[in-house]
Amino acid sequence: MSGAERKVAVVTGASRGAGRGIARALGEKGFRVYVTGRTLNEGDADLPGTIGSAAQAVTDAGGEGIAVRVDHASADETAALFAQVARESGRLDILVNNAAALHDDLVKPGPFWEKSPDLVDILDVGLRSAYLASWHAAPLMVRQGSGLIAFTSSFGSVCYMHGAAYGAQKAGVDKFAADMGVDFRGTGVAAIALWMGPLLTERSARTREEHPEQYEQIMANAETPEFNGRVIHALFSDPDLASLNGKTVITAEMAEKYGIVEAGGRQPPSWRAMLGDPREAHPAIIA
Repeated sequence: MSGAERKVAVVTGASRGAGRGIARALGEKGFRVYVTGRTLNEGDADLPGTIGSAAQAVTDAGGEGIAVRVDHASADETAALFAQVARESGRLDILVNNAAALHDDLVKPGPFWEKSPDLVDILDVGLRSAYLASWHAAPLMVRQGSGLIAFTSSFGSVCYMHGAAYGAQKAGVDKFAADMGVDFRGTGVAAIALWMGPLLTERSARTREEHPEQYEQIMANAETPEFNGRVIHALFSDPDLASLNGKTVITAEMAEKYGIVEAGGRQPPSWRAMLGDPREAHPAIIA
């Protein structure tokens, strides 16, 4: 597939974890994927993974990976990223807002005032950064009359999970999807928040080692990031995508709808009954 024929995606926060796997899954579908993050060299972060190796994984999967170092706390660097996408590709089909500042205290037991105040950084890189990335992506998508902006979210949007800062960020991106969805009506573009289940990532592997009594059973039913990436691609390809615009969906449930399974045919469960339902936005619109 030539570069001109490829669909184009941006996946933020993709040096490792959810972003890396989602980017690789889009590579499997032949996408050109701009992989963003801050880690250039192994050892620069306390977990393995770099944007270069993530981009190579996209290419190895059959796509075209392009590594772009971006600190999503910087409005200027975020603007430069989308200027590069517009200049080099002339289009943008999928934006996955995944970048988030995750502090090591996130899974530490105790109330929020006993944890580092730096947990609030997730409201900068994780909420504010997702808004800015969407602001830059929207004109590209609206101009071509198609596109998907996906927000990686979780059940922590409605239940207590990892404390107040984490919960506020997840509730915030769900609200971004709902309200951006109103603005996207009739444009061919959709905004959707996705509640992912427990994920098999470098960070969760470390957490399971540190807190086996808390996470061993949960991780037995965990999802791979690639599983979530395949769901995002299925949403993008759904001819009825407009009906999901503005919604918050559960990836495990959407995977069952689209016939997506993990290796060996395993179907990760939905945690709806245990952790809660996505909020339904009130239909009132005040411009």
